[in-house]
Amino acid sequence: MANYNLEKKESFIVLGIGTELQSHYTDYAGINKEKAEFWETVKQDGRLDTLKSVASNDYIFAVNEAVNNKMMYYAGVMTDATLPEATRVIQFPKGDYLVVKGEGNSAEELSNTLTGIAFGQVLPEVTDFAYVGGPNATVEIGQENGRVIGEVWIPVVGK
Repeated sequence: MANYNLEKKESFIVLGIGTELQSHYTDYAGINKEKAEFWETVKQDGRLDTLKSVASNDYIFAVNEAVNNKMMYYAGVMTDATLPEATRVIQFPKGDYLVVKGEGNSAEELSNTLTGIAFGQVLPEVTDFAYVGGPNATVEIGQENGRVIGEVWIPVVGK
C-alpha cells in the first residue's frame, strides 16, 4: 500500500476561484483536461497571482468539492482575506486528514498522482477510517530540484 499518514489539523479556510467540472465523474481524462485548462486560464488572466497576493503562506491549493450536486474545482490559497474575484470561501473542518506526500514534474502531475494514490489505493484498502465527503485538496508546497513537492489532504472519520 502507498505511504500515507493520518494527521490532525485545525480548521482552516481556503479562498478559491472555481469552475464547475462538466465531465462525468468517472471520465478521468475529461476531468483532468478540464482541470488543466482551468489552471492555464487562471495563470494567464492573473487571477492566481491575485490570490497569491492575499495568501497567508506559499501553499497553492487545488480543491475538489461537491456543491449543490455539482462537481466544483478551485484554485485557492489559505487566507482570512476576501477578494471580489473569489468564487468561494471553502471551510475545511478540524479533524483527521489522510495525507499522502509526493512530487511530480508539474503541479498537474503531482495532483493527478496523489489523488490517484489516495482514492485509488489508500482509501479502498484501509479499514479504520473513511472519507465521507467534504472538500479535499492537493496542496503544492514548493519546489525541489526542479520537481513540484506537495500533499493531498482528505478529511476522514474513524470507522
